[in-house]
Amino acid sequence: MKKRYTEEKIIPTAIKQHEPGNKVNDICQDMGISSGTFYNWRSKYAGLEVNEAKRLKELES
Repeated sequence: MKKRYTEEKIIPTAIKQHEPGNKVNDICQDMGISSGTFYNWRSKYAGLEVNEAKRLKELES
């Protein structure tokens, strides 16, 4: 099963939008995800840039 969102999309779309104070519910509704998914992503990708997330993924595999 192919993932719907990649790191290239998650970080700038969800994580970076939340930093300036946008509401989690609004972000989730725009992306069509649950708040649980958002918080999982935030715990995994918070503070990372896209290139750092790609490197992390390569190291994990």
